[in-house]
This record gives sequence, C-alpha cells and structure tokens, in this order.
Amino acid sequence: PFNIDVMPVELGSFDVIIGMDWLAKYYALIVCDEKVVRIPYENKVYLAQVTSKKDKDKSEEKRLEDVPIVREFLEVFPKNLPGLPPARQVEFQIHLVPGAAPVARAPYRLAPAEMQELSTQL
Repeated sequence: PFNIDVMPVELGSFDVIIGMDWLAKYYALIVCDEKVVRIPYENKVYLAQVTSKKDKDKSEEKRLEDVPIVREFLEVFPKNLPGLPPARQVEFQIHLVPGAAPVARAPYRLAPAEMQELSTQL
C-alpha cells in the first residue's frame, strides 16, 4: 500500500527519518517503548520494512542534487553531508501547558502591504 522512494544519506545511528507530514497523512502511531511505527490501512496495521534494491544502472541512482529545492540552492549545501549535529550540552525546548490557548494579542503595527500578507498567510 505504501511505496516510498528514499535517498541514502549518512545519518549516524538513525536508519531512516520520516517527516511529520507523512506520518500525519497516514495516521501513523509511534510506540516508543516498542520502538515501532504502526501504520493503519484499510482496517489492518502495517509495520515498515526497509529493503535496498540493486540498481543495474548507476546513472538512475537518486542523488541529493535531484531534489528541486537542493538544486536551486546548491551552493549552500556541502559536498559531503556531515550527518546530524552533535549532542549539545544544553538542548533548547519550550515546555507547553496542556490545554493553554495562544496569547490573544494584537500584532505590532504593520504597513498595509505587510498586513495583507499576514492575513493571506494566516
């Protein structure tokens, strides 16, 4: 039911990184203590299986440069990706209060064009 093309990238200790958009789209359930991701589909539950395929023609192999946004800003990407950043001594996080609503406050004064853009984006 799910056919996903992925690109191999050195990720250190991670096997794969799945985006939140994809997980939300398929209502995936992450079970941390079992270290599994369950994906419901047509009243069944699937477990992900990662396999590699052998390409006979290396010219068809996916490359990072094939991603449109990467191609557009190629000069900012290093030739060899260094992997994930090292663990920091202090990790930044924001603790949210469950059920708390966002602060209802008027934004600072904007020019009419900026206000129109803000209205469009919200």
